[in-house]
Amino acid sequence: MALPICLFLGLLLSSSCEAYKALVVFGMPSNSHFNLGNGVVRNLLKDGHEVTYVTPIEYKNPPPNLRQIDVSSNFNALPSDKINIKILMEAPTPSGHRKFVKMLMINLVRRTLEHENIQRLLNDTNEHFDVVIVEHMFSDLSAGYATIFNCPLIWVSPVEVNSLSMGLVDVLPNPAYTSDALSLYMPPFNFLERLEELWIRITDEYNDYMVYEPLEAAEYERLIVPQIQKRGRQAPPYSKVRYNASLVLGNSHVSIGLPLGLPQNYKSIGGYHIEEEVKPLPEDLEKIMMSAKNGVIYFSMGSNLKSKDWPEEIKRDLLKLFGELKQTVLWKFEEELPNVPKNVHILKWAPQPSILAHPKCVLFITHGGLLSTTETIHYGVPTIAIPVFGDQFINVKKAVTRGFALQVKLSYSLATDLKVAIQEMLHNPKYRQRVKELSYIYHDRPVKPGAELRHWVQHVVNTRGAPHLRSPALLVPLYQRLYLDLIALLLVILRVLYVLLRNLYRRIKSKKIVSNKKDKKN
Repeated sequence: MALPICLFLGLLLSSSCEAYKALVVFGMPSNSHFNLGNGVVRNLLKDGHEVTYVTPIEYKNPPPNLRQIDVSSNFNALPSDKINIKILMEAPTPSGHRKFVKMLMINLVRRTLEHENIQRLLNDTNEHFDVVIVEHMFSDLSAGYATIFNCPLIWVSPVEVNSLSMGLVDVLPNPAYTSDALSLYMPPFNFLERLEELWIRITDEYNDYMVYEPLEAAEYERLIVPQIQKRGRQAPPYSKVRYNASLVLGNSHVSIGLPLGLPQNYKSIGGYHIEEEVKPLPEDLEKIMMSAKNGVIYFSMGSNLKSKDWPEEIKRDLLKLFGELKQTVLWKFEEELPNVPKNVHILKWAPQPSILAHPKCVLFITHGGLLSTTETIHYGVPTIAIPVFGDQFINVKKAVTRGFALQVKLSYSLATDLKVAIQEMLHNPKYRQRVKELSYIYHDRPVKPGAELRHWVQHVVNTRGAPHLRSPALLVPLYQRLYLDLIALLLVILRVLYVLLRNLYRRIKSKKIVSNKKDKKN
């Protein structure tokens, strides 16, 4: 009996890992988003699936089962002058321009769909996919890919758990204790913060209903509907398509974010982009780190912000500050700098995970991007953060609240403020102790994030869209969720009772008056 059972189990396992065809769309022209896309692709390729990857940055050394579709012209869609350290220091940041960010992302998705390479893919009616995996960047229009190919849709949310990402597969959560990716506050809110979050949520819903959804619906009719009709199917309305996702894979984890109640089809897999094996450092960089007697401080403002854009006086002040430190400083910088102190090393390119994983790394000075924050927790390195735009503000606020980071404001007094923060971070062991505690929580999972990603994608494919995970709340209109129909019914009943009682009172009163008149006559 043992042999048939083993054979059965073998067949079951082999069928559950059957290769499928996936379309992965990460059109955001940014190295950090490319790293997230690579994490998805790398994990799918590991199981032998056939992947078509829409990307603005080339995936190096692609295997035979990976086809890349180049959309590198997307770099022209981003206004580079808006993401400049010096400009952001002297002007309001894009994080406050919610409409600007939303319109920018809608335009980016539209440009991606219009790209000649994408049009070539969409116009081929012989193309088919078993699942479409798309990064969600403030626009729902990308849901059209799955509708064209008539297969399940999986969103990948690049930010921590927030109202927007949860709203893709469930009703919007309560603004009294949840925030979104562009929020400046985190719960618990004080009274004014709670009012501001409520007002933002109301205005966002209004703008979505009046501006964004009609705009995206028009692009859906222009770019998506003809492709569906070409395949002999009737196109569903955009209002249905945008909420038709089977799953949201969130670049989030409770060790970094908040322990919120999540829908069944929202899965937190933060850290899936980090490779399980740490790559060895280049020989020269390994030698620098090993010779650092007092440890290494690593300074990087990420892939979108360029350190060369710092004002000249801040560059000078930072070099002076770093030169006074006992530690060795690795500064990711895009060009050569004059008069660099002996303990400061300029890196035009930095293998960040390998640096953070090194035992000599004692501190990470960062912009507060979510990938950098996740890697900080993954490798257990305390952080000083200088948030600049986007979700960096809320990421840093969470990190400071969690106790493993300090925040320094982006200003012309940066070097002075940074010096105080560095001294506090290096001489107070509580930050390193706290990041080690959170690192344990981060790693203490039933399975690694990459394996969880592969499992849930396979689950969606095998169950034809995982309808059993979808929240019924999406089918309930707002007026029913708020019990407005019940309130209306109660108001009608109260009104009817009021009218009946009033009429009864008048009749009783009129009879009493008639009776009194009769008594007077008698």
